[in-house]
Parts: sequence; structure tokens; C-alpha cells
Amino acid sequence: MSSPVAVTGETIAHAAAILRSGGVVAFPTETYYGLAVDPLQHRALERLFLIKRRPKNLPILALVTDCSQLTLLASQVPAVYEPLIACFWPGPLTLVFPALATLPSQLTGSTGTIGLRCSPHPVANRLIAAFGSPITATSANLSGDPPATTADEVVRIFGDQIDLVLDGGRTPGGNGSTLVGVRGAILNCLRQGNIPFAAVQACVGPHAVKNEKNAGGING
Repeated sequence: MSSPVAVTGETIAHAAAILRSGGVVAFPTETYYGLAVDPLQHRALERLFLIKRRPKNLPILALVTDCSQLTLLASQVPAVYEPLIACFWPGPLTLVFPALATLPSQLTGSTGTIGLRCSPHPVANRLIAAFGSPITATSANLSGDPPATTADEVVRIFGDQIDLVLDGGRTPGGNGSTLVGVRGAILNCLRQGNIPFAAVQACVGPHAVKNEKNAGGING
């Protein structure tokens, strides 16, 4: 069973190398620990689904460091997202974008869309910077179970199925990210998380917001 490692420049560089080789790295975010793989590697995504026991029809969200990385995964940025990005990124707001047609179907769940967010957690951003492009950030748990909030919990859940666990201390837990999609120019709040719908509404105006039921597991 692997032991968590302290976050240093050396271990971050090692984690990035693992991702490039198709491996799986656990890392802390502003809510829970996440599992990172290269979102463009089919083999890495297959392994991620396997170790999480995750249904293959559920999409996997990814993290970006800033808006310059959106075009690596998204085919366009809806105009209605611009005030939300300005208000809430970095933070626990996942926005569902039209996906590039070239993305692996495992990543999008064959939906044609991709959920993206920008994390405020420094370890997450150091890992993305070292890797040089977006990473996956599905929660570190078996599908349907509570996500891990510590590195030791990640090890207890997955053991040696994870190639590296970056120990960033205990994460806050609580609600996950709020999930927002768009149809036309109308925002659809698909799942409430750390950011209340009322705050989204205040940012864009009440005419552009619609609440819907839970979209089902994009973060899980």
C-alpha cells in the first residue's frame, strides 16, 4: 500500500510525469481529494473508471488553471458564462461547456459536453501547471460512497491502485461544486453545491437562471 507524500517541487514534478505516463494521482482540492489523470488518454480514463467502479455513462469533470486552457477541451465559451467566471473562478463552480469533438467519449460520457472548473487550491494548480494542461478531478471515492477528505483516507480506499497521493492536509469537505449548464442563453442550475443558486442569479440576473434536478454524478 502506497503512503501519501508531502507536497514539494520534486513530488509535484513526479506527479506530472506519472500523469503523462497514463497514471493516477490523488490530490487535494477546495472541497475533497480528487483523482487526476490525463483527460486525453483513453487508457488512463479506463483505469480511472475501473478503480472508482464508476458507471461508464457518467462524465468526468476536469480542472483548468485559467480561461486560457478552456479551448483545450471546450469548443466554445457561452457568453452567459463570462460573468460567472469573473465572479466565481477560481472556486467551486463547475460549468458545462460544449466539448471538442475530439475528446474521449469516456470523459464526456458521450454527452458532447465537458464540465470544467478552476480550483483555488494551490496544490491543484501547481499540479496542472507542472503537467502543462488540464487534469481530471473526479472525487476520490468509490462511486456512490463519500469522497475522501484526507490523504490517508485515499490510501485506505484505493491502496496501491493509485500511483501517487499528494498529501495537502485535510480538505474542508461539505458540499461539492455547484453545477451549471446552459441551453441557448439560459443558465440551468443542475446541482446545488457550495455556491448557492441565489448567488449565481445575482451575478447574471434572474431572467437567465433556471433550476433543474441533480444532473447525476459529474463530480462523483
